[in-house]
Amino acid sequence: MSLMKTMIAHLGKEDECPVQSPDPPVEEVSVVPEVLCVATDLESRHLEYEEGGNRDIEYEGKIYRRLDPEYFAWLRSRMAAAGNAHKVGKLSDNRWNLLRERFNRIQKLAIEEFGEDALQEAIRGMNPRTYQVPAIHQEKDWIYPAEEAWKCKQPVTSRAVAKVDAIRDEAMACGWSEARLYQNQGRFRFPCGQDYGLVCFVDEDREIGAVTKQSIEIIHGANTPRPSTLRFHNPDVSQPWLKKVETDK
Repeated sequence: MSLMKTMIAHLGKEDECPVQSPDPPVEEVSVVPEVLCVATDLESRHLEYEEGGNRDIEYEGKIYRRLDPEYFAWLRSRMAAAGNAHKVGKLSDNRWNLLRERFNRIQKLAIEEFGEDALQEAIRGMNPRTYQVPAIHQEKDWIYPAEEAWKCKQPVTSRAVAKVDAIRDEAMACGWSEARLYQNQGRFRFPCGQDYGLVCFVDEDREIGAVTKQSIEIIHGANTPRPSTLRFHNPDVSQPWLKKVETDK
């Protein structure tokens, strides 16, 4: 037997090279990046965020906004207001220390992310009265108190709720009750009576200004040449313009 025939005789199936099948295509999975988001009470966390999406994210019942220089400037303005409230004893030491701790962390991250120059520019251009505060579209009608059904109800938008949320801690530190801020039900048709809260009066171009024990400013047309200011008074406290008249018995 020739050498060639011997080689062919010993070449079996097990010696043949298998046909290599091409590798299956790798499926690309899009990963949504997580970015630093901050709530109005300065609580922060990293949440998934898609470019071009809604900058406000609702997570575990709280509204967060992606941190950018403009939002940082607005948060800084709220910290200044909280600091003033603390100085005059209207904000507790524990609450102030918590807010300061949270803000210092956010400030450090903001400087690392955007740089001091960008933050300073945003601070100089910030008008807290016209800034669009974080808000999420409400799927259900706003009802406060939720567990009760009053005779009359005033519709409330998510933007109005967000405006009140932004000053909630400051107002409650001044002695305002939650009902005076958020109630939208009453015994009489709106705006009659004193049942309706601040949230019913700050829709559209109305912005919230100074917060005191006796009143909260409502600024109509804050970004116009001639804005007007009204005051929403707290009926639960004495007012300087009201004098108690004692009657003779």
